[in-house]
Amino acid sequence: MENDLDLNLFEEIKELITESKNRTYQYINSEMSWLYFNIGRLINERILTDNKEDYGKKKLEILSKQLTQEFGRGWSVKQLRSFSYFYRTFKDYEYLKEMITSLSWSVIREIMYIKEPLKREFFILMAQNNRWSVRELQKQKNSLLYERTLISQNPEPIVKKELEQFRKIHILSPDLAFKDPYILDFLNLKPDYLEKDLEKALINDIENTIKEFGTDFSFIARQYRIQIDEDDYFIDLLFYHRKLKCLVAIDLKTRPFKAQDKGQMELYLNWLEKYEKQEGENPPIGLILCTDIKKDYFELLELNKENLRAASYLLEIPDMKALEKKLKERIQASRELFALENEDS
Repeated sequence: MENDLDLNLFEEIKELITESKNRTYQYINSEMSWLYFNIGRLINERILTDNKEDYGKKKLEILSKQLTQEFGRGWSVKQLRSFSYFYRTFKDYEYLKEMITSLSWSVIREIMYIKEPLKREFFILMAQNNRWSVRELQKQKNSLLYERTLISQNPEPIVKKELEQFRKIHILSPDLAFKDPYILDFLNLKPDYLEKDLEKALINDIENTIKEFGTDFSFIARQYRIQIDEDDYFIDLLFYHRKLKCLVAIDLKTRPFKAQDKGQMELYLNWLEKYEKQEGENPPIGLILCTDIKKDYFELLELNKENLRAASYLLEIPDMKALEKKLKERIQASRELFALENEDS
């Protein structure tokens, strides 16, 4: 019939409109960020060069008033100071253009107040890789993502090298992909939960599970059966990590870590490498999730090295200040141990 609409035509036009809108939004957003950067440059060069703080403050107030009269809201002294800080923070940043074209101003503004340069670079890369909104970025910052990600425990030169490697050649290290602890507060488990309850809850809320584990994880199977001679074994959860290009076996425990857990996981990994690893894939990685892991186990059993990982998990949101203090102490201890082991190198 003449009035029938070609659905393929409709979908093609719809796609063109959507792509055009996205490009327009991205262009406007990057132009706005460049504008703020250049305003910040002029403020630093023309106003904040004088040592007299009162003088600079007075001139910013005058500038703010004039801009507001001319262009309306959005030009407060606080905003102008944020533009100034934006410029000072990133004026020598090697990847400024890439950052501005890939991240919204609200995301950049959230990141730029992070004091530690490596932590700031970490969040820039994670926001770019995962296409975070400012709300998701705030959530990840508040959950102490950087401190929980295992890369933070490495010495600064190694952290810098791994972040640079991820940026330039898109090679992700396992230390960037795994955390400790994992926060699984979204599961709402009862106090007397069993391992099967934990496993079921993770799968039933796979969306939040993936968000906490990392968006590059893809779920494959639950209770994945492997057979060795006449014996059957079951891997609690099996995932594939797209950027690491490997299978990830996860073993769940409702108790603290025990030494025999390592041997069990090594058995799983050896079987997966022999029978399931595909051409072009990297060796599988094992993650043992427990309620607690004593420090000596990490050192004596060499956990979180090579392809065997172990981490704790929390079922409730902890006191974040206390957790942050604990994580920073662990980071410092790990870096001091590394320095001690390599002082003669």
